[in-house]
Amino acid sequence: MPDPLPSPHPLALPVAPPRLPSRVLVTGGAGFIGSALVWALNSLGIERIVVTDRLGRDEKWRNLVPLRFEDYLEADDLMAPLERGALGRFDLVLHLGACSATTELDATYLAKNNFEYTKTLAHWALGNEVRFVYASSAATYGDGAHGMEDRDDTTAALTRLRPLNAYGYSKHLFDQYAAAMGVLPNVVGLKYFNVYGPNEAHKGEMRSLVHKAHGQIEETGRVKLFKSHRPDFRDGEQRRDFLYVKDAIAMTLHLAMTPHAGGLYNIGSGEAHTWLELTGALFAAMGRTPQIDFIDMPESIRAKYQYHTQADIAKLRATGYTAPVTPLADAVRDYVQGYLVGDRRLGD
Repeated sequence: MPDPLPSPHPLALPVAPPRLPSRVLVTGGAGFIGSALVWALNSLGIERIVVTDRLGRDEKWRNLVPLRFEDYLEADDLMAPLERGALGRFDLVLHLGACSATTELDATYLAKNNFEYTKTLAHWALGNEVRFVYASSAATYGDGAHGMEDRDDTTAALTRLRPLNAYGYSKHLFDQYAAAMGVLPNVVGLKYFNVYGPNEAHKGEMRSLVHKAHGQIEETGRVKLFKSHRPDFRDGEQRRDFLYVKDAIAMTLHLAMTPHAGGLYNIGSGEAHTWLELTGALFAAMGRTPQIDFIDMPESIRAKYQYHTQADIAKLRATGYTAPVTPLADAVRDYVQGYLVGDRRLGD
């Protein structure tokens, strides 16, 4: 069965790239966005791909089963053969590998895994004239007090940002490092907002609300949402920039294949929706009447909770990306009916 896609097809890149990459390294390639990128590359006829990840004990290996690629390596086994040339030539690195848990408290682990590893891989890529595209995060913006615009990615502008958790800071460290080293114009950093969609089942508590709530509704017919603990937001009206993964990978590949694109880019819908709007779309996709219970937000996350995120994507649009963003209701319906029903992965 072909993958159901909302119309317009979000993988129809608005401008055909001058040339497709001949061989690609995808780190974190068994993960959520990484495996979606491998699927998208396959859809473009690209199969000369080397995938790295840490498969561990969860079931993200299932994301790889339908995909086509040359080789797989565990992440800790990548750099030695890469640096001695044993893996051959690449012309594109898509670096999605990272610990993405916003609740991770081991800052030393995050610094080594998310920052130091990215530095090492970036130096190799730049030294070998390989295009380097890496995942940053909207978590670098913190509470948004200094805006969520990506136009100014100078060291001075980045220094003003205040991430709210160690994960966001680990991503911010490399953004700052790349700016200070003067290499940002030669690489692409992607500040992903709230991405959701197929291939996220392994993420545990870091899954999107759509995935979590779908299970709640199947089991109880109801959804639990956090109460607001700020007087300027009513319960359920906290707002996030939700982006379907198929749009996220279309944006990613556009930037990867646009030679003049460089620096930091927001990857979002450009529109903020409330949690009530998101759950309403989910209930509609399941053919059910909304039933919502509001619960207290845990004390441990209240001070770090983002009440409003919205990507400014004008910089992305300026590179020639003209594809419309899939409307929220259409994206949720595609996800629920095409993947959550039947527990399917991209490419199944």
